[in-house]
Amino acid sequence: MGIPVKLQVFEGPLDLLLHLIDKNKIDIYDIPIVEITNQYMDYIRAMEESDMNIMSEFLLMAATLLDIKCKMLLPAEVAEDGEEEDPRQELVEQLLQYKVYKYMSYELKERQSDGEQALYKTATIPEEVLNYVQPVDLDKLLGDLTLSKLNAIFRDVLKKQEDKIDPVRSRFGKIEKEEVTMTEKMSFVQQYIKNHKCFSFRSLLETQHSKVHIIVSFLVILELMKTGVIRVSQEAAFDDIKIESQIGS
Repeated sequence: MGIPVKLQVFEGPLDLLLHLIDKNKIDIYDIPIVEITNQYMDYIRAMEESDMNIMSEFLLMAATLLDIKCKMLLPAEVAEDGEEEDPRQELVEQLLQYKVYKYMSYELKERQSDGEQALYKTATIPEEVLNYVQPVDLDKLLGDLTLSKLNAIFRDVLKKQEDKIDPVRSRFGKIEKEEVTMTEKMSFVQQYIKNHKCFSFRSLLETQHSKVHIIVSFLVILELMKTGVIRVSQEAAFDDIKIESQIGS
């Protein structure tokens, strides 16, 4: 009568292969496929598993190992880049991926176990304790502080603030950007042309409030010249420029 042997339970064929590789201290990138296949077949022969879905997974891997074993006996196939193809490559990639997931599951299980040991307790401090404010003894706080000492401290603080002020930059005025758009200035100039028909360029510029308005007005005049809305003339060099409306002419 044979001695019954209890086999280790594996989660799947890849788990069994990893066990065999670790047990035999084999390099996963250089698996001795004949030895591993023989050990794998010995294990599934000893299995007593009634669930055909589970058995089918182990048998499928057995077929895959036998297929790889056969290919290892044949001349190596050459890929397009000239390198020999290893029939074990796909199996190695599956084993490496499974190994990563397996050890990740161990890490998550340990974290779950650590989390179950952490307990949280809500605050139960009495309201009287939370609202307690320690009284302040003004006499003890002030000590030997007098009005003259307070005045000296105040003047010292003011002196430090004055030292931080730049004597040159502090006199600079604040430069503010004057906002004026071409659209707004165009409306103004068009209304001005409509009211005056013929006028000097100088008279138009005299109505402006700043250099920015003058520059934008000049750009508007150039645009109106380009579109033929106005006609510009000058009788002699350095004479005043005359502007005449061309609308309705």
